[in-house]
Amino acid sequence: MKKGNPFGTHRVIEPAGVLPQPALKIDNTMEIYDNEILINVQTLNVDSASFTQISDQAGGDVEKIKEIMKGIVAERGKHQNPVTGSGGMLIGTVEQIGTALEGKTDLKVGDKVATLVSLSLTPLVIEEIIEVRKDIDQVDIKGKAILFESGIYAKIPTDIPENLALSVLDVAGAPAQTKKLVKEGDTVLVTGAAGKSGILCLYEAKKLAGPNGKVICLVHSEKSIDKVKALGLADEYIAADATDAVGVYDKIVELTNGELCDLVISCVSRPNCEMSAILATKDEGTVYFFSMATSFTKAALGAEGVGKDINMIIGNGYCKGHAEVALDIMRESKELRDLYTKLYA
Repeated sequence: MKKGNPFGTHRVIEPAGVLPQPALKIDNTMEIYDNEILINVQTLNVDSASFTQISDQAGGDVEKIKEIMKGIVAERGKHQNPVTGSGGMLIGTVEQIGTALEGKTDLKVGDKVATLVSLSLTPLVIEEIIEVRKDIDQVDIKGKAILFESGIYAKIPTDIPENLALSVLDVAGAPAQTKKLVKEGDTVLVTGAAGKSGILCLYEAKKLAGPNGKVICLVHSEKSIDKVKALGLADEYIAADATDAVGVYDKIVELTNGELCDLVISCVSRPNCEMSAILATKDEGTVYFFSMATSFTKAALGAEGVGKDINMIIGNGYCKGHAEVALDIMRESKELRDLYTKLYA
């Protein structure tokens, strides 16, 4: 086997000298290097911002969605949405392990795994798209993928159904980062709080802010409020348009007596929601932008423009122990598990 770079730079075609994620095109031939793992792919879980954009572009037509996805992979060698720049993740079965990884990985041929690195850097071949599940951003395919030596993964647990595990692991970074950021007594706002990542963030925030804290749930519609309210995951509930920064700010001023929020977690999967999160944050507070629809240029310049001295955290999908944090929520809360099974499995 040919010797590979731990970070997968041996796969980069264009431009030379960059890592696989920012590369415009990577080599997706499925003959593995000595430090790679070949995966027989079962399901792609496309990240919410990317799938929303693709579905909008296709006018919701399933065959057009398939065409767009296959076109992205044919052009780039990976599933990296050219508009959002993001990808998603996959589950599949280990088919082959490079010789240099022998004794260095706990995986063996036949193991079912979820990759915890983005499809935007994963060499991928789609032979056929079997089914598109638009309501949960999942696509069943016949195809193969490569996991680099530096790539992280999780073995699919035996106590949680595969599709449920995939949906939860896709956003595992969000509740894990929330767990790191929330302190007892904090006022926390979660925008896009009825979505897959948002509900998990609410759960962790409510648990950690404690009885002296306040967790505010912001969703787009009253119908979504009913779904979240039934779980008792917040202290206050708002139906508002997250692109209306001043409107959101006015509501948060009212709910916090003008003190604003210690932490705002943005999980909205559509663009132009940066300023509502920024305005809702108190000086020296923190905004965690989990959504890949975020424009970090708009966030940085927007915060400067309104004189906000706040910490802004990029939504890194990786956080140590994030897979177990997310899966443990499914184990701890029967109500959440039942809801996620209904919505995403």
